[in-house]
Formats: sequence, C-alpha cells, structure tokens
Amino acid sequence: MLLLVDLDGVVYRGPEPVPGVPAVLADRVARGDDVVYVTNSSMWHHSDFMARLERMGAPVSPDRIVSGARATALYLSERSPRPRRVLVLGTSGLIRELTEAGFDVLRAADAAETWRRNGKDSAAATAGVDAVVVGLDQEVEWARLVVATTAVRAGAHFVAVNRDPIHPTEHGLVPGAGSLVAAVATASAVEPVAIGKPAPTLLKVAAHVVGTPVTDAVMIGDSLTADIPAAIAVGARSILMLTGISTAAMAAVLPPDRRPTEIAADAAELAAALERMSGR
Repeated sequence: MLLLVDLDGVVYRGPEPVPGVPAVLADRVARGDDVVYVTNSSMWHHSDFMARLERMGAPVSPDRIVSGARATALYLSERSPRPRRVLVLGTSGLIRELTEAGFDVLRAADAAETWRRNGKDSAAATAGVDAVVVGLDQEVEWARLVVATTAVRAGAHFVAVNRDPIHPTEHGLVPGAGSLVAAVATASAVEPVAIGKPAPTLLKVAAHVVGTPVTDAVMIGDSLTADIPAAIAVGARSILMLTGISTAAMAAVLPPDRRPTEIAADAAELAAALERMSGR
C-alpha cells in the first residue's frame, strides 16, 4: 500500500513523537508498503524534515517528503507551458524548492524594493513574471502584496501553496498563508490553484512521486477539514488519527460520504486498521 502520512498531530506533536506511530510506519515499510509524508507547510525545504523524522525512528528519505512547497515546485514543473520566471511571496524554504526545480525566482521582497526605487511602477518591477506563488511570509508588507497582485492581474499563473487561514506558533495563532492568498485573490479578482490539503493536488503529486495511482493510497491524518477531505477528493481511503485536532465525535456527525474509512485512537489502533486495509 501507499501510505500518505500527515506530520504534525500524526507522527509528532511539537518536538515529541506520537507514541508508537514511527514504529508502526517502520513496520509497514519493512512489509513492503511505501510511506510518503505530506504536509501543507510552505516554510521549509523538504530536507528540513529529515533530521526530526530520523531521530524519532520514522522511515524516511528526502524523496519521500512532499511538503506544500515541494509539491508546488513539482506542480509547476509539469505545467505546460512551463513557467520561467516565478514571483514568490514566501520564505527561504519555498524559494529553495523552486530554485532547485530550475525556475528563475524573483523574491517579492526584491520586486518590492525595485518598485520603491523606480517610482512605484509595479509592472516594470515584475516584468517577465509568468507565475506567482504565495506561501507564508512572516515579513510581509504592503509593497510585496502590490507586486504580487500586479503580476496576477497581468496574467501570471496564480498558485497558493496552501489556503490555511491561520498558523499555530508557540505563542498562539497567527495569520497563515491563506490570509496572504486571500489578500492577493481579493485585490486581483483571480482565484488561485491551491496545492495543499484539502485541495487534491498535494496528494496527487505525492502519489506521482512513487508512481502509484493516488486512488490506491491510504491517507493518514488528524484533520477532518484538511486530510480527510483531500483523501475523499482523490478517491483514496483514509484513517483519522485521534492524536491531533479532530475527535471521533466530530466525525460521527458528518454525512457518511464525508467520514474517514477508519478511525484510530493510537498507534495500536493504527496498526490494526492498516492490517485490515491491507487485506482489502
């Protein structure tokens, strides 16, 4: 089986592993399953997740981590015609993913500085841009939104790494990438292609990485608003882990066609659910 596994709330909670889950995944890999980690994160390069997962004993290699940032780069690489110059409103991890994929990356911060110096000619500051990618930018300012909006209004392909409206931090909830996406979408009157869950693109890209039909996958996640809807959207089976943000009571009130295939309260129940699904 192909297991598409969310990270925060499933494999780990903050710095600590969810007890037993890394061992369950290692056992499934030893028995022939493929594990690909899927996270909406736009901030980090996919290799940045390696050390944490290895330390926890989870089976991992760099090509088996598909973040929102990496999926965006892979999605644009397959687009025809392939964009050449990409304006990026986001952090260094997203910029690195797109640069390594061979795109000519224009940081929104640099375009904004050009805009300030050229008499606020945003068209000139974004000349040649044929795609705009918006992720989480923790240093966002109005000028960056101006240049991103200008490029989208001029016809650049608009891509949202994810549409998460909030982002959790150790000090509470702050605006997420989706808040910045909403600003650009509102100002440009253009809706973006969304990559991250609950949109189906992230799971489709992750399955493509290992050459398995996404309909054969099992999505393991903790969110009834992101992970499970994404699985349903691509026709995959799913397991809701009760180790994160959603509860069994939340699942019980959903219509039958919006519920997960299985629910697992802990690693032991996850192992049992995967055993049942492997025989189907």
